[in-house]
Amino acid sequence: MIAELFDSLFGCRHSHYSFPISVRPASRRGSASKLTGTYVACLDCGREFPYDWQEMKVITSPSQQRNYVASLAHRAAA
Repeated sequence: MIAELFDSLFGCRHSHYSFPISVRPASRRGSASKLTGTYVACLDCGREFPYDWQEMKVITSPSQQRNYVASLAHRAAA
């Protein structure tokens, strides 16, 4: 929690991203690629973020991640 507060005050703004990278399903990558299968990395600090190819955007916040998972479940049910 203290680390999150420190990052929000003095941390990286994540304004420079790598090109989206898709991983194989059997690959053991971080949680960023588990959500969408594709991730981008911040070129300044190295943190990984899930990337949505359909929307062509980076999924940065936990609320965006929940909404993305909910939309996937809705599409699968339809």
